[in-house]
Amino acid sequence: MFTKPFLMLLPAVLLSTSVCAATAQGFTGTTTQQGFNGPSLGLNTVKTVLNSGMFSDDTPVTLTGNITSSLGGDHYTFTDGTGSITVEIDHDKWFGVQVTPQTKITIHGEIDKEFNHTAIDVDHLRVVS
Repeated sequence: MFTKPFLMLLPAVLLSTSVCAATAQGFTGTTTQQGFNGPSLGLNTVKTVLNSGMFSDDTPVTLTGNITSSLGGDHYTFTDGTGSITVEIDHDKWFGVQVTPQTKITIHGEIDKEFNHTAIDVDHLRVVS
């Protein structure tokens, strides 16, 4: 049914089709943000995090506000207008982003609930445009 030359050309045709599809989908070397951009489940204000109770450890949070000061190492004070909380942002989570106390950012992470304090362990941050 299929001729030998056709079968030899089939891999080349399939490969070129996938390359064209990747270029058509925007994989042309430009950098775009990956993932979902929209509302998220979880807590979204410092006040709700602080009032979340003793069983809220590892609960996902998405907060928008400002880092107001460095506490040393990977720890910072974050505020969103409803309150202030300590956030831990590991060096590898910054991805070259520079922020000041005037820079509004969104942080995604989990509650780190200890016996005597509550903090946020940040997984990802981005500057709000």
